[in-house]
Amino acid sequence: MSRTAIHHALAPRAFRVRAHLQELRCELLRMLREPMYVIPTLLFPALFYAMFGLLMGGRNGSGAAQYLLATYGVFGTLGAAMFGFGVTVANDRERGLFALRRALPAPSSSWITARLAKAMLFSLVVSLELALLASVFGGVSLSPAQWTALWGINMLGAIPFGAIGLLLGVWCSANAAPAIVNILFLPMAFLSGLWLPLSMLPDVFTRIAPIWPAYHHAQLALRVVGQDGGGAPWLHAGALVMIGLVCAALALRRLARVG
Repeated sequence: MSRTAIHHALAPRAFRVRAHLQELRCELLRMLREPMYVIPTLLFPALFYAMFGLLMGGRNGSGAAQYLLATYGVFGTLGAAMFGFGVTVANDRERGLFALRRALPAPSSSWITARLAKAMLFSLVVSLELALLASVFGGVSLSPAQWTALWGINMLGAIPFGAIGLLLGVWCSANAAPAIVNILFLPMAFLSGLWLPLSMLPDVFTRIAPIWPAYHHAQLALRVVGQDGGGAPWLHAGALVMIGLVCAALALRRLARVG
């Protein structure tokens, strides 16, 4: 194959890559200019962990600090993904941005990948904040493989929660989206054992916890840090994959119909 033919074959791929990177750049700039998203997403998990995992939980040794390191990482991922998709998609849909995008010479999936990459990046930043607090002030010591696995699980967890946020964003109005996301986000965090271990709650909460996707994410994270969450890892991973696929399919179907 000649050099010219190779160039023409690679040109569309290079265009798609540049389009996705430009979309990600714009999405990050957009979010950095929204302090109501950036400040709670990046600071709240670290502040809650400092209060409950270090100040209060520190009295019982590193066990509480280690448990809450895992669960508050899930909490941070939950917020970054659900608000990053749910609220922005609802706003863009009402402004007619998706109708405009259909006329633009850009890959149709670039806006999804940009929001997903942003949520994963914010999840990683939150995880690094918690790791710094846990290792310096909480006496938590994990191997490099454990730290890497924990951060990877949190970043991948942004995918199903992003799909949930996307579904909420295509169904809710721009005014209702923040409230609807909070109505799901806060109870799910509490009932999944992210703020307190489920063993400290009535038995009924333990029995219904598996209906929440955040519970399955938390069990994977807890296993990494040496806390036995219970249940086979592949069951928890499978539940997250299934929830993500169903929510994404329903959201994209509605978006194609109503814009």
